[in-house]
Amino acid sequence: MSTHDSAKNRQERFDHGMAVLTGIDGESGQKVIDSLADISPELGHQVVAWAFGEMYNRPQLAPRDRQLVTLGMLTALGGCEPQLEVHINAALNVGLTPEEIVEALLHAAVYCGMPKALNATFVAKKVLTERGLLPTASSE
Repeated sequence: MSTHDSAKNRQERFDHGMAVLTGIDGESGQKVIDSLADISPELGHQVVAWAFGEMYNRPQLAPRDRQLVTLGMLTALGGCEPQLEVHINAALNVGLTPEEIVEALLHAAVYCGMPKALNATFVAKKVLTERGLLPTASSE
């Protein structure tokens, strides 16, 4: 493969990943990539080309299911609140309801602990408030 073909393939992978990223994350994803431009454009490229172009685009899980898994993993890791904000927005973009997101984060308390579930829930509150989607309290 020539250098030109390799560069073209790299650009095609990036373009494909950007289409997937935009469909899932909208503006939030682009902001993350833009924020990496001056420090690590290669990391931005890999997020787009690999994480979204290859992994998020696999047909074995629907986008909403991938977002549920992602929310659970980011909650479990802890310290990922900026990424949680992006992925809570993405979860809404791919069809999860505010109630489903809140329920997933409540469920995470069992496996991740209260502090991580609380932190994730406060991120969800911020996102849902910004989008005018904060669910009303329901009786259990």
